[in-house]
Amino acid sequence: MTTPSPPRRTLLVGFGKLGARLAPLLLADGGAVVALRRSVGAVPDGVQALTADLAAPLTGPLPEVDAMVVTLPPGPDVSSYRTALSHLAAALPSPPARTLFVSSTGVFDGAGGAEPVTERVEPVPTTDRGRGLRDGERAAVELFDAVVVRPAGIYGPGREFLLRKVREGAPVAHRRRTNRIHETDLVRALDLLLRTPEPPALVHAVDRAPAPLGDVMTFLADRLGLPVPPDDGSAPSGFVYDGTLLRSVLGDLAYPTYEDGYTEMIDRS
Repeated sequence: MTTPSPPRRTLLVGFGKLGARLAPLLLADGGAVVALRRSVGAVPDGVQALTADLAAPLTGPLPEVDAMVVTLPPGPDVSSYRTALSHLAAALPSPPARTLFVSSTGVFDGAGGAEPVTERVEPVPTTDRGRGLRDGERAAVELFDAVVVRPAGIYGPGREFLLRKVREGAPVAHRRRTNRIHETDLVRALDLLLRTPEPPALVHAVDRAPAPLGDVMTFLADRLGLPVPPDDGSAPSGFVYDGTLLRSVLGDLAYPTYEDGYTEMIDRS
């Protein structure tokens, strides 16, 4: 199957790990990439770098772009995303034809439930972080008609939070329900959603192996030859997310389970 061409010019807003991996894919197929971030830093060859803090109105216009990917971290206030996106909209000559807003499954908070959460379930966040994420999603849709992508537990090279926990032997909530997505599969999803003529409006970016945190930590400890971190005794919580829609769009995942992804990470370390 022929891969659709990338947008002619894509603006990557909040150029971090995801942007650094997505940009070369777009460039390799003839697309132009502009990176917008708060601080000055190195960017891949061929990327045009711009610096601006979206907490304040931009001092000049941004270039015309065909697509945009927003990967901003949460701000200090519930309205931080809306403020940043409003400043972004004011600086663009016109809304891009395609915008992706990378949110988080953190829009769901609280005790969780037994049934897998699909994209049809409306989040009702109870924390400031969750409410801020949900307001950011709404603002992205209102201002840019954005496709919202909600990853859970991004991991991969350079994202080794759980491996550090095992090495530290820190207590964790063994019964907490958890979900993950390997960074490689998330970047693949973003690349495809930029190119797909009619993408879904909302996608939960999770692999097909949700598991209690204790199971994940036991697997990692066994692979590392270390003791399993103790259970902190807290009650079960967390959600399980249904990744069926992501797989229907992306096809087979490069890392369908945490065993696949972490085995490679450990073997390469």
